[in-house]
Amino acid sequence: MAIENVLPANFGYAIFTYLYSFGMLSYLAIKVGGARKTYNIMYPTMYSDKEPVFNCIQRAHQNTLEVYPQWLVFQTIAALEYPIAASVLGVIWVTSRLSYAWGYSTGDPKKRMQGAYGYIGLFGVILLSISVALKLLGVL
Repeated sequence: MAIENVLPANFGYAIFTYLYSFGMLSYLAIKVGGARKTYNIMYPTMYSDKEPVFNCIQRAHQNTLEVYPQWLVFQTIAALEYPIAASVLGVIWVTSRLSYAWGYSTGDPKKRMQGAYGYIGLFGVILLSISVALKLLGVL
């Protein structure tokens, strides 16, 4: 069975959104690696007692990794029924994680809120996933 017979026609947009998210995670990991060199934080040390800016850079990456699995699940469920809407919401979420990290990496944790618009993307794919579930259950 050909993949185009299984997935919606526009699911390719969702795949590009996943690739964008991979680029974002790679960028954040590279930033942590660079901060390790700058602040001389050796592995396996996760956080520094002396370098709050390093901690902010590390925390931005770690926080993104903490929510990433859930986002992937909801992004995928939503994209199976609503590929374009899910992709737009996914791009919003991924871009917001960059804004979050850029704000946080200034060393002022309050500036991480520059990425708060990402909740639009996250809650959007959650709502679309609920819609998919209700359709599968015959409620919608």
